[in-house]
Amino acid sequence: MTRTAISPRLAIRIFFSTDANVGGVSQTPGIDDDEVPDSPGVSHGSWLVSTVSETGSTNDDLLRAAAKGGLVDRSVLRTDHQTSGRGRLDRRWDAPPGSNLLASVFFASPGAHPGEMLQRVGVAVVRALGRERAVGEHVLGERRLGEYGQEPKALGLKWPNDVLFDGRKLAGVLAQRLAATQADAVGGLVVGFGVNIGWAPPGAARVAEMCEVEPAVLLTSILDSFDALPEGRTAFADVYRRHLLTIGQQVRVHLPREETFDGLATGVDADGRIIIRSAGDVERVFDIGDVVHLRPGR
Repeated sequence: MTRTAISPRLAIRIFFSTDANVGGVSQTPGIDDDEVPDSPGVSHGSWLVSTVSETGSTNDDLLRAAAKGGLVDRSVLRTDHQTSGRGRLDRRWDAPPGSNLLASVFFASPGAHPGEMLQRVGVAVVRALGRERAVGEHVLGERRLGEYGQEPKALGLKWPNDVLFDGRKLAGVLAQRLAATQADAVGGLVVGFGVNIGWAPPGAARVAEMCEVEPAVLLTSILDSFDALPEGRTAFADVYRRHLLTIGQQVRVHLPREETFDGLATGVDADGRIIIRSAGDVERVFDIGDVVHLRPGR
């Protein structure tokens, strides 16, 4: 069984994240006055990418920089190692230096539905990994994922935006909001993501199981995949649903006060909430709780 956070209304409070077993999540080049990036920001399309060898948290770095003012939209910070990386419920993850992709991006104007940005980053990660996997299989001349003629293992999203490979956590996404101002009723948004490339905690997956790719190369691919997503909310919602592995799964929703609800995940609504139908044909929509995949769906 696998568990993930259920918080789809994407009201993103101070800290909105996915499940925890991913090798750390950092944030970008907010960089304090006494800190200097290892390399100057490099433009990649509409993104400005900076790199540091080590930091506490890339999310925290970007948040501090944005709070001071002057941080440009779509700033990206990548690090080889973060010492205070965290996932859901503030759990710490300490991946060996250089082993995983740890990065954060800053959106100055995330729009009226900022939670959609998490979904977009999650889908971009899946699409980038799918492309890298396809390239690796082409180079090898065979399906690297399919052992003994088996079909390639599933790669996709577990609601709301965990990336799974073969049913195991491969990447996670979290977001933190800047306080809104009178000029900006929404406030900026920092989205951090960690992808297990060469290292993963027990029970989690690694990109190395499907292909070989360097963190910096995968980051570029993710940014390109993000830019290639449809702009309209309705059009993107269709793409998001197609990448959700949770739909069609038998799940158990753990709610406050020890309440649970079992059923089939039939979809998500326009606000990103998950829709569950019980065996007794009772349908409920949830925007808070924990979801556990019980067994493969019908």
